[in-house]
Order: sequence, then structure tokens, then C-alpha cells
Amino acid sequence: MKHQTCKKYVIAIATCLVVIMGIVYYYFFSSFSVKSETSYIYIDQDDSIDSVYNKLKPIANGHSFFAFRTLVRHFDYAKHIRTGRYAITKGEGALTLFRHLRNGQQTPVDLTIPSAVRTLGDLSYDISKKLMLDEEQLYDSLTNEQLCRQYGYDTTTIACMFIPNTYDIYWDISIPKFLDRMQKESKKFWNFERRKKAEAMGFTPIQVITLASIVDSETNNDAEKPMIAGLYYNRLKVRNAKYPDGMPLQSDPTIKFAWKRFDLKRIYNNLLYIHSPYNTYKNPGLPPGPICIPSVAGIDAVLNYVHHDYLYMCAKEDFSGTHNFARTYAEHMKNAAKYTKALNERGIK
Repeated sequence: MKHQTCKKYVIAIATCLVVIMGIVYYYFFSSFSVKSETSYIYIDQDDSIDSVYNKLKPIANGHSFFAFRTLVRHFDYAKHIRTGRYAITKGEGALTLFRHLRNGQQTPVDLTIPSAVRTLGDLSYDISKKLMLDEEQLYDSLTNEQLCRQYGYDTTTIACMFIPNTYDIYWDISIPKFLDRMQKESKKFWNFERRKKAEAMGFTPIQVITLASIVDSETNNDAEKPMIAGLYYNRLKVRNAKYPDGMPLQSDPTIKFAWKRFDLKRIYNNLLYIHSPYNTYKNPGLPPGPICIPSVAGIDAVLNYVHHDYLYMCAKEDFSGTHNFARTYAEHMKNAAKYTKALNERGIK
């Protein structure tokens, strides 16, 4: 009889333990999210525990949300909220999520630095949309001469530090750490092979990127970019009685940049007299810095430019985005006449 009584107690205790474990699992370990796909919450420096709750509630199971709030009360999370971008995956329980938020175990952002960004203002805007960086503060940093010098640039060349690519970066990264990361990625990009090619041209990486920004602005056709790079390189190397300092690049995209009128379809003569270091019709040599962030294809096109003897080019009259190349000015004028005729026929002004 005594043995049977003990057995009943054991069964009762085991049943209670199973029930308790089931309750604990249900509240703390079953899936927190009601969604089938991974969700993300962003916690910034202005968030309070109430705003964290408001961000979690739309994606939370009721019982898991209750468990999360219980953990917050017992571990005083409200006083130790950490910023970041946090992933909430299907199947992840309230306890796991709480640990991630409490310990700052966030998920990086895939930050893409795009090519063709024309100004530091545009760059600051694009980056601030994807990271917890203030757009105005980032712009102030990029236009701070002293800060730019710390990274080996000035305010006209700092854009050269940003190599178009996709990077894993924590959403709440600070501006100094972000700039340090971009400098590290730039140094990695400028490996031994690329630096040797630049040196063989007599160029620094900044000069390569500056020329690449012009090449990229002339065409979207990657296959033609080494040809255009070769043409501009030829112009830079010209030294004669007419051009003792080198033949001007005479690049229309630099005129657009000088005027900050990027929507221009045609460059008329009256636009060529702007007083600007970016006016490559008046000033020989490269402009003081890039006119956009060039693509990797554009940078490598300069480093692997085609060796030829062309000095002139004009957009093709078929509007294919490619160019007719010429060795002489007379030949170039014939190509220019064909293109002008095509513009006029289409009413492009």
C-alpha cells in the first residue's frame, strides 16, 4: 500500500513538472513572432521601453509578448536598452529575443554604396536612409576639411574613399567608426595590382577615381569605357605649342557638375564659360576631384585603358550610348555634325 502511495506521488509530481515545463516552453520558448518570414525592429537612442513594446506588439504572439514583458521586469531591461537592428525569426522564443536585445546582439545591414552619386549631400542622404546616422551630421563630417585630412583626402576628394559595393555594417554604427570602415575597405580595394597599374600611368588612386568618374558619366556601356579612358589619358599626355600644359579634357559631364545642372541634355557654348575648377574646357588636366562616385567597372577601365591614338569622341547619332572616335579635329567635326542633326530632328534642347 505504501509503495502504491509513493508511486502516485511520483506520478503526480512528474505530471506537475511536465505541465510546468509545457507552460514555460509555451510562454518563453515557442515562436515569438506570428509572421512566417523574418522581421526586423530598429531601436534608436530615443526609444523607451514603451516604444520598444509598441514595435514588438504587431508581430508578437500574445503569450510570448507577456513572457517578454515579464523578463523585462525581472532583469531591469528598461534601464539598459541598447540600440540596433534586431532580427526576429520564426521559431525564436521570447527568451532568445530578450537575450539578443539585452546583450545588443544585432543583425548587420547590407549597406550598398551606389555608384553615380554626384554630391556629398546625395551621398549623406543615401547612407542616412540605411543607417542610424544623422544626414546633416554626416554631411558636416564629409565637408570638414580637418576631418577629411585625417583620412588622407580633402573635401573635394573624400568621395574617393567610398568604393561602390555592399558591406555588412551595424545599423547603429557611429560616424567615426563608419568612416574608419570605409577607409579600411578602400585600402583593401587598392590592392598591389591596382596600385601598380596606377603608378605605371603616373596616377594616384585619387586621380584614377577622378578620371573614372568622368568616364562613367560619359557612358553606361562598360565595354566602351576603356576606350574612353584611353582617349582622355591621351589628352592629358599631349604637350605641344598649342597645349603646353596638356590638352583640355573638354568633358561635357564636368560642365554639368560645375553648374550643378545634371538634367542638361545639350551643352551649349554659353555654358562653357563658367568660372569653376571643374570646367575642363577652360582648365587643362583633371578636375580637383571626382564628379561622381564611379563604378568599379569605371575604375578598372581607367587602370586597363585601351592604348590608341584617338583624341576626339562624339556621341553616336543612333543614341546607343556609345561614341564615334576620331584622330583629327576635322574628322571629329563631321561626327559632331551628325549628332547635332540627330538631336535637332528629335527636338532635344
